[in-house]
Amino acid sequence: MTKVMKATILLLMTGLCTGPLFAQQKNDASKAMPSSSQIVLAQWNEIGRKLITMADDFPEDKYDFKPKPEMRSFAEQLLHAAGSMEYFTGPVTGKAPGSENPPRATYKTKADVVAFVKKEVEDGAAAIKAKGDKGMAELIADPESKQQVHVSDLAYGLIEHSGEHYGQLVVYYRLSGLVPPESRPKK
Repeated sequence: MTKVMKATILLLMTGLCTGPLFAQQKNDASKAMPSSSQIVLAQWNEIGRKLITMADDFPEDKYDFKPKPEMRSFAEQLLHAAGSMEYFTGPVTGKAPGSENPPRATYKTKADVVAFVKKEVEDGAAAIKAKGDKGMAELIADPESKQQVHVSDLAYGLIEHSGEHYGQLVVYYRLSGLVPPESRPKK
């Protein structure tokens, strides 16, 4: 067999083996990648969904449950997580953030707490949408450190903070003898 024939056969075999890989890459590339603001928005909405689901699901008669007297109650955890979201929304919309610990006395019922959590998640989502992709790269003063940070970094910080409190709320569920919504079998 000549070198030319061997090379031709090798090229044909390589083409037959790698052709499907290139076709797959083309199909994957045809799906639009989400933009930076869409990625931030999806993560914001996902942790928001989890917190809202817990707020809706947890029994109202257990809203003031505390694992230890010096700890926040279930309701206070939700109020803190949602109130802290204003540390993103406020600066991004040109307003001062509210209290990161809204008083339980202001939100007396489960419905009050649920409505507050929903509002804060929605306000944050609206701010992310309004900023769009270009706005995610803008610099803004972090309300606590006063350092300049990208809008996206401020959002990610609050998403992470909310996730930490979500994890604490899971423990409140377990200590109350309940199964958190995300841990239940899917139907």
